[in-house]
Amino acid sequence: MWRTSSWSGSNGDCVEVAGFVDAVGVRDSRDRQGAELSFDATSWTRFVAATRAGRFAPRA
Repeated sequence: MWRTSSWSGSNGDCVEVAGFVDAVGVRDSRDRQGAELSFDATSWTRFVAATRAGRFAPRA
């Protein structure tokens, strides 16, 4: 089951994620028939942790 990111705004620029048995899927919410990315659980957990830590914050 796909769900929209809790950080998504109302402008439609968001991602959706889905938990599968052995992976996490990610797709563009505006193109649900388009490409889907799949990550193993460990890689996804590391990506989320790095994002929360601000490692991907925009640079000034």
